[in-house]
Amino acid sequence: METLEVSTSSRRRGARIVGVLNVTPDSFSDGGRFTTVERAEQHALQLVACGAHIIDVGGESTRPGASTVSAEEELRRVRHVIERLVRRGIRVSVDTRRSEVALAALAEGAEFINDVSGGLCDPRMLGVVAESNATFIASHWAGGADSPPPPGSILASVVDDLGQRLESCREAGLERVILDPGLGFGKSAPQNWEIIGGLGELRSLGAPILLGHSRKRFLGATLGDLDSPASRDVMTAAISLIGAEAGVWGLRVHQVEYTRDVLRSLVSH
Repeated sequence: METLEVSTSSRRRGARIVGVLNVTPDSFSDGGRFTTVERAEQHALQLVACGAHIIDVGGESTRPGASTVSAEEELRRVRHVIERLVRRGIRVSVDTRRSEVALAALAEGAEFINDVSGGLCDPRMLGVVAESNATFIASHWAGGADSPPPPGSILASVVDDLGQRLESCREAGLERVILDPGLGFGKSAPQNWEIIGGLGELRSLGAPILLGHSRKRFLGATLGDLDSPASRDVMTAAISLIGAEAGVWGLRVHQVEYTRDVLRSLVSH
């Protein structure tokens, strides 16, 4: 397990690229494409070949309007994929809000639990991860993607809420915690851009930051294209560059090559 560091700049160390692998039929960007173990495995291998350091496996969509699935179904979707990837030596993160899914994923060798609710959806989650040697990724939830955004500025509230989440994680015994500002979850397009511009304030919390900006709807709103997630990849890469310059720990993206190339541009200068 690598040591999490927050003081080293992205220029010296390089932000990690976390490749997105949705094994769901209804994810907003690639739902239905990787629902078999074989297709999921091949896509993960492609992401790693293109530069991903970690693969984030998700078995339940959290897009606006997504249907909730049972823990049994979520686990059925991810378990054998995790097993295959770990066997190939790939570092695996699992995107789940359920402690029972997290427990099974950790047993299969997952190193990261990426909970978009930050542990708020399942009161057992923090304890399950604390009993392992895994890293917990806690997002700013704001009630989920279907929640209406509050009016006005949001950065101070996000920083405060994530600070409280970090404190709760520490109290639960978690030693390895990464914070995610939860772009797209209960936030307007201007508020998402405000957070991107305030990454330095988020880093002041003293924990590594993961930025999950890839193909999000607010990018489509900026581009005037709400129907084609893949058309947002260039802007995704631009934000990856902003995040890396700001010293974030990781960048969670669907299209790895563009982010890989912009990170290389930092190293070359």
